[in-house]
Amino acid sequence: MSLLTPSFIEGARYRAHGPRQLDEIAERYGLPADIRETVRLVSQVLPFRVNEYVLSELIDWDRIPDDPMFQLVFPQSGMLSSEDEKRLDVLSRDPADKLELRELIKDIRSGLNPHPSGQMEHNVPMLDGVKIPGLQHKYRSTVLYFPGQGQTCHAYCTYCFRWAQFVGDADLRFSAPGPEQLITYLGLHPEVTDVLITGGDPMIMTTERLRSHIEPLLAIDSLRTIRIGTKSVAYWPQRFVTDQDADEVLRLFEKVVASGKTLAVMGHFSHPRELATDIARTALARIRSTGAVVYCQAPLIAKVNDDAAVWDEMWRAELAAGAVPYYMFVERDTGPHDYFQVPLAKAVDIFQTAYRQLPGLARTVRGPVMSATPGKVAVDGIEETPQGKFFQLRLLQARNPELVGRPFRAHFSETAAWAGDLELVSTVPADIAAAMNGTPLRVVSAAA
Repeated sequence: MSLLTPSFIEGARYRAHGPRQLDEIAERYGLPADIRETVRLVSQVLPFRVNEYVLSELIDWDRIPDDPMFQLVFPQSGMLSSEDEKRLDVLSRDPADKLELRELIKDIRSGLNPHPSGQMEHNVPMLDGVKIPGLQHKYRSTVLYFPGQGQTCHAYCTYCFRWAQFVGDADLRFSAPGPEQLITYLGLHPEVTDVLITGGDPMIMTTERLRSHIEPLLAIDSLRTIRIGTKSVAYWPQRFVTDQDADEVLRLFEKVVASGKTLAVMGHFSHPRELATDIARTALARIRSTGAVVYCQAPLIAKVNDDAAVWDEMWRAELAAGAVPYYMFVERDTGPHDYFQVPLAKAVDIFQTAYRQLPGLARTVRGPVMSATPGKVAVDGIEETPQGKFFQLRLLQARNPELVGRPFRAHFSETAAWAGDLELVSTVPADIAAAMNGTPLRVVSAAA
């Protein structure tokens, strides 16, 4: 599968490849012309970025376009509606219609729900009546922080629910110029014990840049945990092994741990192949050697990992690497959601089938979970009763902490793939129904 020697890959300098390098990629890896042109077309709307490690170590070029890693990073036909794809194709062929093409791209993006689950409307905190750029505060104890220099990634996932961060539209982007307002906000909100540094990918930054965002947090006594959300171990493990400042970033991690705070690296792994290389396992070992804890999460994605055997293999690989299997998410209702969505009924079956096969230490994982407007909604199972068939639901996390952990039900549906597709039963407690109706969900009568 690999056309480059491991020694070259391990010592390589990072270089991003995008649409401008598509012809070069096609020539090197035998990408058929029709697939190449589809990637070129769709990448005008959805972001496309890849690198040498992903191309040579993760993709099986003998299996394209069905290879899961190819589906994961290369835009595909079907990710946009057939009508939008045709309009895009027509305008792309006419150099005189550049302005119309730009307007069409903007229109298509706006129809892809670029900021799901009320991120812009409900989650942005304020200082002195002004919204703070680059912060989200959805749950009482946790603030999300988007450092401006970390709002890109080593490679882009085609399913990414934060795709709008990468398309060059400032109106769609969360970005903080520096940590100053975050520090002020934390001082006013001692109930916040966790900060999640996210993006994009914070690990795209140099260690010097990353340090400027992390070190000021160490002086906040009320802050107990610093989390870093990253896909870097999967897409560029060299960041922790052979990059010029790989050792420096590990020393920074050690400093966080030595300060008495928990450092949690939230590793995003979508397929077991991302954990199969020696350098990825070495990267995880080096991260863990600093005292950091690695938690692993990913969404369930059609054409990539919608198979119980894949999740079983991935969770076991995470456990073997000393990491903690944490979440199986449901793909959010944004971007190419129709292309990647998995019905909740199938998601429950995949999760439960894989979970039953796991050793006890890997049963830390939770899922399938929807990160919806009111909070993280777990689909715990499917219940059959004399009155009918129901999804068993529970809020694992919520804007209102009083809702956490309380079970409720929705009518079963073979096709429902997101919270907004469900119908709550009429006996759902009023406070849960009110919170969930903001998704929105429909409450209907039932003898439940």
